[in-house]
Amino acid sequence: MDDKLATFATQYAEHRAAEGRGYAGIDLVSLPYLRVGPFARQWSVRARSFEAFDRIVIRPMAERLGRALSVLDLGAGNGWLSYRLATQGHQAIALDIRDDDVDGLGAAGGLEALADGRMQRRVASFEDIPLQAASLDVAVFNASLHYALDLERALDEAARVVRPGGRLVILDSPFYRREAQGAAMVAEKRAQSVERFGERAEALLAPPFIEFLTRERLLAASEGSGLAWVRRRIRYPLWYEMRPLVAALRGQRAPSRFDLWVTARQ
Repeated sequence: MDDKLATFATQYAEHRAAEGRGYAGIDLVSLPYLRVGPFARQWSVRARSFEAFDRIVIRPMAERLGRALSVLDLGAGNGWLSYRLATQGHQAIALDIRDDDVDGLGAAGGLEALADGRMQRRVASFEDIPLQAASLDVAVFNASLHYALDLERALDEAARVVRPGGRLVILDSPFYRREAQGAAMVAEKRAQSVERFGERAEALLAPPFIEFLTRERLLAASEGSGLAWVRRRIRYPLWYEMRPLVAALRGQRAPSRFDLWVTARQ
């Protein structure tokens, strides 16, 4: 990990702690179904995404193969998704560059202990996954692909470790219809960086993350690996679905959208 990324990881953990995003072990067990607190609304969106992922990808594949799946959770953070899959009997690898105890892999230790050997943690980047080729059934970018430094390499690496007939999945990364809309988000973030991040602003903005996705960006980066993507639209809570209309009425920039992006079966 280079110096900028290492500094980012440390400063981001401190920023998340300041936001109140550290979780006690018992709270992690309930995720993504967080019912109370300042982040409950955000988790209500992520819960819909997880349910779609489980319904559209995990359950049909497990039924087709007649066995538990092996899943790589890319950008696993505190490990909640890996733990959810482990409780269903699957084998999950939680991978992240952060190992802090706030909401990085350090916070996932309690969940790993509860997972009866079906969950493990790896500290690594998307661009250099320390796993054998064709060794997994599913690789899911878990609210994380927008943190890739090299989109094409991140996708190539995920494709490398997935078996033929497996799936790559993008979960909860911001997509925009047009490049200019994503660029407007990045410009706004940088303009408000000191207000949002305080003295950590420089460190948090230093790594050249891709920040957002568009269909065109995704297809261009996937061309070399031959990946074909299908968007599966998710019905989110009404307040989320109304965001584009509210933004237009207020004269604000267009918001992003999540949904589920899945590679076609090879």
